[in-house]
This record gives sequence, C-alpha cells and structure tokens, in this order.
Amino acid sequence: MKVLIEQAKKAIQNCYAPYSQFRVAAAILDDAGKIHIGVNVENVSYGMTQCAERNAICSAISKGAKSITAVVIYTPTETPTPPCGACRQVIREFASNATVLSVCDSENRIESTINDLLPLSFNQKQHLS
Repeated sequence: MKVLIEQAKKAIQNCYAPYSQFRVAAAILDDAGKIHIGVNVENVSYGMTQCAERNAICSAISKGAKSITAVVIYTPTETPTPPCGACRQVIREFASNATVLSVCDSENRIESTINDLLPLSFNQKQHLS
C-alpha cells in the first residue's frame, strides 16, 4: 500500500479542480500487479466532473486489467475522504474484494472494503441471474 500512497500523492499535482479547489488522486492496483493513477477533472458543468477513482479504474480497464485488488484515495486535507457513491458503485463492479484505503496529510486513515462502503449493493450476480 505504501507505493500506492506515494503514487497518489505524487499525482495530486495533476488534478484539475478550479471550481471546488478540492483535489483528489487515486492509485489502484490491478490483478496483474500494475498501478494505475487517476485524478479528479472538474467541469464547469459539475455533472460532467470525473472523479479520481473512476479515472484510475477506467484507465486500468482500458489497458486490459480484469479486476482491481486495492484502491488508495489521497486528499491533501487533515481528514481522509472516502469515495463518493458513484465511485463506490464503479469500485464494486471491478473490485469486489479490494481493500479501499483513504489517506490524507495527517495520520488519519479509513481502511475498508467495498462491501463495508456499499452494503447491499447492486452487483453482477443480481443482474445476471
């Protein structure tokens, strides 16, 4: 997890957050052991904003990853920020057993699983049955 945290912290400078000034970076580990990075990219039309977690996951999938084993979310704040609801559902799609770790500039952390963050979620088993 240490390498994922370092990569997310390094990527924070690439965020595009001129409207909220709330920067988020994510680093994920795929099933082949590769790291993928994402940052939030805002749009003046807020609904078009892309979250760091979803950017990282889409990058991984577009490069051939089949699943995600770990997700690290970094915010340069005093308290960690867990993923939003939309990101939780996307994480659920590709990382059903992954560790999800939210870190910040203090020692505070939130470590959980997607099942903890999104209990009773809509999932592939329900959809395909």
